[in-house]
Amino acid sequence: MQVREGYAEFRGYRTWFRVTGDLNSGRLPLIVAHGGPGCTHDYVDSFKDLAATGRAVVHYDQVGNGRSTHLPGVSPDFWTVALFLAELDNLIEHLEISDYALLGQSWGGMLGAEHAVRQPAGLKALIIANSPASMALWSEAADELRQALPREVQATLLRHETAGTTDSAEYHAAAEVFYARHVCRVQPVPAEVERTNVAIEEDPTVYHAMNGPTEFHVIGSMRHWSIIDRLPRILVPTLLISGRFDEATPATVQPFADGISDVRWQIFEQSSHMPHVEEREACMACVDGFLAPFG
Repeated sequence: MQVREGYAEFRGYRTWFRVTGDLNSGRLPLIVAHGGPGCTHDYVDSFKDLAATGRAVVHYDQVGNGRSTHLPGVSPDFWTVALFLAELDNLIEHLEISDYALLGQSWGGMLGAEHAVRQPAGLKALIIANSPASMALWSEAADELRQALPREVQATLLRHETAGTTDSAEYHAAAEVFYARHVCRVQPVPAEVERTNVAIEEDPTVYHAMNGPTEFHVIGSMRHWSIIDRLPRILVPTLLISGRFDEATPATVQPFADGISDVRWQIFEQSSHMPHVEEREACMACVDGFLAPFG
């Protein structure tokens, strides 16, 4: 299998990318945008499986993360949706990709929706995986899921959030109870997921600025984000993916199903936030089937 890695220069920084397969194979390439904001490509690495069908798969680390340029000293307001949209545009131009499908997972799906509402000429298909249509809905869902946690776990989370001690080991341990239920049900988490988790711990700059200390305590700049009223502008065929136990609950995904004209939705019954890990073969088959008509 042909694999190419490199860097795209972007505003004086560098975006790391990897292309698995041949971009000139004649099949529509798939670009994969990871979540966070502030994760790395590692935990969505499994989508490279689709290159076995002859379709090139492009992974990249968004600036600030992974193998791309890190900027731990910048002001939190540096990190914006517009920045990451411009970076994605730059990567597409750098790789000289004319037509493509875009798959975004979690925050990556939010970014993908933001990309799609602009109706770029090259975008032919969109996959929004495990993403909310607004952070208000995400926070509401998180509150409901938290209420189902053991009482002592709930109390620990609230105590540290109130005290501002969310960097404590006790808080992290309590958060792991939520993560094992609603983020990745494969325990211990696979190596590629752990690599992303370690990377966030080593440099949480982007995650803390845009999201917050945990998945369910959103106090960063994205806390008021919504794309619900702009969804009718997405005109390309769209696949929605979520898990039955997903922190992106059906209520958070429903606006995508209601607002996008050409849309289908697959819920993976044994998965939470990572069907591409938890039900890998079934998830790849679903994505492959959706993309097959596009070549």
